[in-house]
Amino acid sequence: QVQLVESGGGLVQAGGSLTLSCAASGRTFSSYAMAWFRQAPGKERDFVASISPSGRTPLYVDSVKGRFTISRDNAKNTVDLHMNSLKPEDTAVYYCAAKPGPPIRGPVAAYNYWGQGTQVTVSS
Repeated sequence: QVQLVESGGGLVQAGGSLTLSCAASGRTFSSYAMAWFRQAPGKERDFVASISPSGRTPLYVDSVKGRFTISRDNAKNTVDLHMNSLKPEDTAVYYCAAKPGPPIRGPVAAYNYWGQGTQVTVSS
């Protein structure tokens, strides 16, 4: 079992930056691929980024490449999403997710554990 708790969301102006953090419980964190998804109002939950258990092989959706960076610290059981050059279309609830084995670009059903989400709002 893995329990995930996100933090770091908020309101930011377009062009600004935010860092989301996800704290995981459990002694086997380093065996899980971690990912961030987001869900805008009225839309489906979409993949944003993922990272392998070892911290290698980051994967990103094309719309955030070059702006977002996913990282993890297995000693602290945390995974972060560093978001730069934010745009209004990045506004969404952001969710942390975990799955055993290698990371993949979604789908939602492939990830076994989820946090409660944190709101990110980017104003124009």
